[in-house]
Amino acid sequence: MDFSLSPDIKALCDKVRRFVDDRLIPRESDRANYDAHDNISPDVLEALRAEARAEGLWAPQMPRGRGGLGLPVTGWASFYEEANRSIFGPLCFNCAAPDDGNMSVLNKVLHSEAEKDRWLQPIIDGRIRSSFVMTEPSPGSGSDPGGMMLTRAVRSGGTYTVHGRKWFISGADGASHFILVARTSDDPRNGLSAFLFHKDQPGWRILRRIPTMGPEELGGTCELEFDGLEIPEENRLMAEGDGLRLTQIRLGPARLTHCMRWLGLSRRCLEIAQDYVSGRRAFGMLLSERESVQMMLGEIAADIEKGRLLTMLAAWKLDRGEKAQKEIAMAKIHVADTLNRAADVGVQLLGARGYSKDTVLEWIYRYARCARLVDGASEVHSMVLARSLARQGSDFWTWG
Repeated sequence: MDFSLSPDIKALCDKVRRFVDDRLIPRESDRANYDAHDNISPDVLEALRAEARAEGLWAPQMPRGRGGLGLPVTGWASFYEEANRSIFGPLCFNCAAPDDGNMSVLNKVLHSEAEKDRWLQPIIDGRIRSSFVMTEPSPGSGSDPGGMMLTRAVRSGGTYTVHGRKWFISGADGASHFILVARTSDDPRNGLSAFLFHKDQPGWRILRRIPTMGPEELGGTCELEFDGLEIPEENRLMAEGDGLRLTQIRLGPARLTHCMRWLGLSRRCLEIAQDYVSGRRAFGMLLSERESVQMMLGEIAADIEKGRLLTMLAAWKLDRGEKAQKEIAMAKIHVADTLNRAADVGVQLLGARGYSKDTVLEWIYRYARCARLVDGASEVHSMVLARSLARQGSDFWTWG
């Protein structure tokens, strides 16, 4: 594996870094640039998105023919990392969750150009937002959708009628295009199917925008109720019974793009901490000269680099056509932990300033806790690794 970026991708990432430093980070300190849910305000976002598109920094994961940059997954890794050195970055470059995962899976599973024009292109263009609707309240599905999903889509003729409830659905408030996973049979392996629906279709509603401890993603995390939503057969994605397969097609790369973004946030925490301790004196010396501080920063730097290597390895395997399930699980566990530690160390070294809203450290600190939960809790990914180890034995450690 060659870790060198191609000249084109390196130049692109350098351009992203300059855009983040010059246009995004300075805006983070002004609370007028935030909405009521602690994210970037829509008017500021639209202006910055226009600037990013004008600079050729738009939708790195999408094909060039549809307005993206057409990067390989290893290119995503470097681009996303640079983008999320600002908390506003992924949204401004149209590579934020859940839209990036939804765009990627729709680009893979929609077969006709007409379908892509209708369901995918508006998301790529940034004209609308999208949402992935899977998780359910107990006793429904969480980390085990195949075995526990209760929402049903009953077929009659050429139409499916949906009844059920979903919750913690990212970005649902204000989204226009939705990917819904629902049960179509009791088959334990092939009982789920996936569908597309538009926000204006009757038979469903948002019950509430669930308050969370962290800054909310654009569109929040919502609880939804389905009470007779009718979806025509032509809006089913893949074959009936392929819902779990579609979910895995989407979630594998989506988990890894989370890691790419979180590495950028981890680096930002380290940058803020380094800048502070290099100028802060206490008891006759700079904090940066204290061995205890150096150890804290050095350990986080090493953790970030480990996360970058794990993430790039998984991206490299995806580019080679492999599923990289084991590598993605490792990256997801490690990078989620690293983000939490980086934010905590940043807050600790800045003291009261880190705990205040004078820097973005407290924003990142609150956001970081969800990293060990979203797209599969860390414990679930540890189970994946244990099963892989049991199945592969010594081949678990094979190079290449």
